[in-house]
Amino acid sequence: MSMAGCFWIVTSIGFFGFALGLILDHFLPLLLNLGHDLPRGTFGWPLLGETLSFLKPHPSNSIGAFLHDHCFRYGKVFKTHLFLSPTVVSCDQELNYFILQNEDKLFQCSYPKPIHGILGEVSMLVAVGDIHKRLRSVALSLVTTMKSNPEFLIDIERTVIQILDSWKGSPQVMFSVEARKFTFNVIVKQVLGLTPDEPHTTKILEDFLTFMKGLISLPINIPWTPYAKAVKARRRISSTVKAIIEERRSRRSDGGGNYSNKKTSHDFLETLLGVESLSEDEKVSFVLDSLLGGYETTSVLMAMVVHFLGQSPTALAQLKLEHRNIRSMKEEDELLNWEDYKKMDFTQNVITEALRYGNVVKFVHRKALKDIKFRDYIIPCGWKVLPVLSAVHLDPSLHSDALQFHPWRWETQDQTCKKFTPFGGGSRCCPGSELAKVEVAFFLHHLVRKFRWRTEDGDQPLAHPYVEFQKGLVLKLEPCSI
Repeated sequence: MSMAGCFWIVTSIGFFGFALGLILDHFLPLLLNLGHDLPRGTFGWPLLGETLSFLKPHPSNSIGAFLHDHCFRYGKVFKTHLFLSPTVVSCDQELNYFILQNEDKLFQCSYPKPIHGILGEVSMLVAVGDIHKRLRSVALSLVTTMKSNPEFLIDIERTVIQILDSWKGSPQVMFSVEARKFTFNVIVKQVLGLTPDEPHTTKILEDFLTFMKGLISLPINIPWTPYAKAVKARRRISSTVKAIIEERRSRRSDGGGNYSNKKTSHDFLETLLGVESLSEDEKVSFVLDSLLGGYETTSVLMAMVVHFLGQSPTALAQLKLEHRNIRSMKEEDELLNWEDYKKMDFTQNVITEALRYGNVVKFVHRKALKDIKFRDYIIPCGWKVLPVLSAVHLDPSLHSDALQFHPWRWETQDQTCKKFTPFGGGSRCCPGSELAKVEVAFFLHHLVRKFRWRTEDGDQPLAHPYVEFQKGLVLKLEPCSI
């Protein structure tokens, strides 16, 4: 047989195998579950399923065309094929709550493999079972320690003042960039004890920006792709953090039993070094998780609050009045404290409404650990399950005027109810949610007293699925004093 004939046979076999794989991937889950009462829906294209349609960008204060169409055709719970897996998507309040409250019992966190490749297997965001419980216990302990530390609030406020002072004389700023600068400076100080002008800070920020771009990119691990660059960036961040840990241990040893350093003695890392239940890799991963949680989601929340306030003069006026009253009871340059934060009732309502209306997190990834009957259908064992948090937040049957930014709804509505889960729920509820709210509240306290702002027409928060502003949220600034 000729070489050309052999090549044709090999190519044909390879193509047939690839095609067969696509067909089995698409139809085998249905064939194996013919006896189950599956939710209605469609699997879409082989292999890709309906992933591209599901991830199509749309305003974050809407559920998007994909969910709107599927909920209309199949109901609030439907089957599909997403992220290379057969999936049940839930836009139903009761099922979402059921999923979140049964972590590691009936459902388990199950992010796509490429996410594991970037975050690492011991990241608290993807870890499951006992590893996650151990990491979460440490996180809660550290957050509690930070909240009780007066230096935490002082660092936040000083960083706010520094950022806003840098705006003086500028007719406009790109707020998404400024918000990220603020949250990064706060979190890197609290976690690692670093100030913005230190070499380690600059190095971590450069790598962290590369890391973030890859986290939301196509998972193609080829050297020049954003994904591959993110994997390498994570390794570099890990190396930098390990170097900082070694420096800190060295200072501890040099200081003997009387080690004390005002610059570092109150940060996450100092406490983390004393946690014997975590391995070295887990401590490094914990630092990265803390940077990720304190940087991206908090800055997006800040941007959404400022954006929605710019479109709601009435809410902005009431917010200014609240902060004017708080400031009137303090000396001119006196810093804020925890009691001041607790007086910011309307500010809390504004932040809460921005979380509901803007949806920092659209959905979370879970999988069924066994066949689960819910109402009149079955969720098969091994299937992925996606509780869509934004769909419940924007459901007009659950929230009056759901598609309007209306902070006053929270004067009478419970913020801990089933229909409001911006930070997830159950054992995976975000441990740092209160810290994020403090940062936003302190920033607003100074922003509304120093500046008036206008946003550009057409700019809005888009879900990609992670939220970002189309134009970076440019603010037209005018100085003021209240």
